[in-house]
Amino acid sequence: MARPYSDDLRKRVVASFRSGHSSRQVARTFGISVSTVIKWSQRERATGSVSAGKMGGHRPFILEGERAWLLDRIKSDADVTLRGLQAELAERDVIASYGALWNFMHREGLSHKKNRIRNRARSPGYRAKESPMEEVSSED
Repeated sequence: MARPYSDDLRKRVVASFRSGHSSRQVARTFGISVSTVIKWSQRERATGSVSAGKMGGHRPFILEGERAWLLDRIKSDADVTLRGLQAELAERDVIASYGALWNFMHREGLSHKKNRIRNRARSPGYRAKESPMEEVSSED
């Protein structure tokens, strides 16, 4: 992953620019682009510092507040779909994308596999042997 330039270099570039050299001269001297000289100078004027901004970090999970409700909802109805959960969350005024729900399920170790009893996981040409129906005892 790329790293920001050092603060030492940034300070020297901005000091050279402030001392009266053109942005092109400074860029050529330090081996950086003209736009970098300009942006660092603007940052120094706006914030008083030439330090780089924060890189990366973690985004908070949008569904973390709904975790307990979602787990209870999935336990109560194992056949609920992600689209169905998305609609129910919208009714609760929680806007979540399909991908956010999928990521939640993955993080929780839950999966929605196809129903094996209905042979959905098999190829269309495969048919399971029919199980015999229970015989109804007739009264004699």
